[in-house]
Amino acid sequence: MNTSLHDLVTRTFATVEAKDLAAMIDLFADDGVLIDPHFPIPRMQGKAAIMENFKEAMTGMQSFGYTIVNYFESANGQSAAVETATHHIVKGGMKLNFPQVFIFDAADGRITRMQAYEPYGPHGIVGCFLFLGRLKTSLFGK
Repeated sequence: MNTSLHDLVTRTFATVEAKDLAAMIDLFADDGVLIDPHFPIPRMQGKAAIMENFKEAMTGMQSFGYTIVNYFESANGQSAAVETATHHIVKGGMKLNFPQVFIFDAADGRITRMQAYEPYGPHGIVGCFLFLGRLKTSLFGK
């Protein structure tokens, strides 16, 4: 596959929006990695694992939407950072709108790694301390 990274990125978002799983999987290298904390298994490696997890995600979503806000590509054209305005609709009508950043790595015209970063704070005990600190600040000021 001879394609620019920008084209590969935009085609990836378009295939997800179209819920065209076969076309999306074809954009990945055989041992490609997809990392996204929205999935039950956040790190998927290989087309079979990515396909299985996306198949479930696609059944639960009415629609996916990505608007590229910023696009930054490495000098060698093999890595990109992409900021999106993400706008999905879950089956049942609930709208999800949030900013998101994706890192893409590619070789030979295929995605070797796609990693999603969401603007959520830390989870677990660190998240609890952060919540308490913010609550204290909002109640009592600095």
